[in-house]
Amino acid sequence: MAGAAGARRSRSTGRVTLADVAQAAGVSPITVSRALRGERAVAPELCERVRAAAAALGYVPDPAARALASSRSSHVAVLIPKLSNTLFVDLLDAVQNTLVPAGYQTLIGVTHYSAAEEEAALRSFLAHRPAGLIVTGSDRSAAACALIDGSGVPCVRVMEVGREEGGYSVGFSQRDAGRAITQQLLDSGRQHIAYVAAQLDPRTLERGEGYAAALAHAGLADRTNQVLSAEPSSMALGGAMLERVLLDAPQTDAIFFCNDDLAQGALLAALRLGIAVPGRVAVAGFNDLPGSDQMLPPLTTVATPRREIGAQAAQMLLKLMRGQPVDAPHLDLGFQVVRRASA
Repeated sequence: MAGAAGARRSRSTGRVTLADVAQAAGVSPITVSRALRGERAVAPELCERVRAAAAALGYVPDPAARALASSRSSHVAVLIPKLSNTLFVDLLDAVQNTLVPAGYQTLIGVTHYSAAEEEAALRSFLAHRPAGLIVTGSDRSAAACALIDGSGVPCVRVMEVGREEGGYSVGFSQRDAGRAITQQLLDSGRQHIAYVAAQLDPRTLERGEGYAAALAHAGLADRTNQVLSAEPSSMALGGAMLERVLLDAPQTDAIFFCNDDLAQGALLAALRLGIAVPGRVAVAGFNDLPGSDQMLPPLTTVATPRREIGAQAAQMLLKLMRGQPVDAPHLDLGFQVVRRASA
């Protein structure tokens, strides 16, 4: 296409613009805009000519300009604590699989459990006027809350279930899940159960609250033993914490780890040290991460519906972005205690 080639040569440096496409196609810029949006008012032959010119020039629409012109965007910002955690990778994958077919792309921000990093990510993303926002949990700084509330951008929280009027969330009760896995250990006859946790984000602490509630209900509140570390959760830390618990509290006959990577590390350490599981000590984890069912012995844990949470949160956000009603603004998807040979 001679016109397109000429326009490309005239802009050998810099970004190809809507005006360049219009010149190459022999139409007005507004026609190009309407044709690329697929508006029915543009004749099919004109649409084809515009698309051909855009393809020849390598034109990519500017989402920021489009958002400014229409007060709408095709992007959704998603804030998660870590990309190295399979839990959040699965959630993100489900969000993507739901939003992309609907015409939206995701902007991913990683907060590293830091209030300052979350605020910085929100300021950056909200400056681009995203169509929607998905954030992890409900515990955030006053500044972050003000940024979200003041943006007017629809927002859905994931991994926890809220109750507040006007909010939207998809998840499950971390406290109830912590109580349920602890109850499973109590029902199997364990009397001296420790709760071992790392990272210490709000969801981890809520699981600890559930653990303590189960012991109190069983009349064992005086045997509560929470061993907490602010270090990032890892298999290596899990092995070290298993040794620490059994050294400091040798009467311990079960350990509930706040996450499967800690529990997996504990099982490997027990195997290396000759500590019988579950004979000497039962071991339980949380989240049913990949590999937990392949451990020796297979790990008892709590299966969390992270993929369903991602998909349902994205569906809820789509409704909000389209101005449609949401029947259940706070959606509890529950959890499942998975009993295997480790406890």
